[in-house]
Amino acid sequence: MFDTVAIIGATGAVGHIMRKLLEDRNFQAKQFRFLASARSAGKTLEFQGKTYTLEELTKDSFEGVELVIASTPDDVAAEFLPSAVEAGAIVIDESGYWRMKPDVALVIPEINPEAALEAKGIIASPNCSTTQMVMALKPLYDASPVKRVIVSTYQATSGAGVAGTSDLLEGSKAYLEGKEHDYQVFPHPIAFNAIPQIGSEKEDGYTSEEMKMVYETRKILGDETIQINPTCVRIPVANCHSETITVETERPISPEEARGLFENFPGITVVDDLKNLSYPLPSSSDGSDEVYIGRIRRDISCPNGLSFWCVSDNLRKGAATNAVQIAELLAKHKACT
Repeated sequence: MFDTVAIIGATGAVGHIMRKLLEDRNFQAKQFRFLASARSAGKTLEFQGKTYTLEELTKDSFEGVELVIASTPDDVAAEFLPSAVEAGAIVIDESGYWRMKPDVALVIPEINPEAALEAKGIIASPNCSTTQMVMALKPLYDASPVKRVIVSTYQATSGAGVAGTSDLLEGSKAYLEGKEHDYQVFPHPIAFNAIPQIGSEKEDGYTSEEMKMVYETRKILGDETIQINPTCVRIPVANCHSETITVETERPISPEEARGLFENFPGITVVDDLKNLSYPLPSSSDGSDEVYIGRIRRDISCPNGLSFWCVSDNLRKGAATNAVQIAELLAKHKACT
């Protein structure tokens, strides 16, 4: 058990789920503290049957804190989390700011738990679209090294925060009523539409979201040789990201072998019965911590290729659940040492 755990951003979309997961999974600490912006400081929230007052997040907030779990924008993570490390805390960070720093562990507990246990200071949780893809790649990679990945994502509006989902709901309502909607998050209408850009423009015509999938995947799997070609698309679905993934491995992996590998990997559920119209859907994956895989089939264009469909709740395993699993991993290790 940790003595004092501080949670930053507990009232946001991911933070709210993270707080509920900590309750549902009975995560224990002698003391919890909840840190927030000056605007939210002084408000109260309920947690594990107690009422807590939100404290203002400052660089002096971390005295005596052993563990910090943070879900904040990148600029907040950059400004405040080094102070937590300086105060002696271990930090689990949901933002994108620290992920690719050479001295920061990037962790999915089912894949590289040792990276979290060996980490000093900040432990980063990956981007949501990366997490579900790497969960699917790992059992294949262990059977035969992955040479190349082609992935297209179909990402839910919740990935852009509460305002993103509001844009979807209010924009759809306005569209059906023949009215205009002033979109707050998306550069184009998301209602009844698809936007083939998530993030800012980066090298060679790729976006920041796409390059995150490249760099983070290589870092988590510890293999800089994997070739990854991503296309990230925002679609009018409220929650749960979907991905089409084609993998080329060093030796052929049949759909039957892949199905067995997926079924035996923790955190993955196979839903794959095309004849009976059974495959993962965002609507049936919402609220789950699993990564769902279906449409498993041979890539008819490549002798060592395999294609499949992957769906996961981006706010849970893609964000909050992964952070809580890291915290549980650290707590278990602490109890054993």
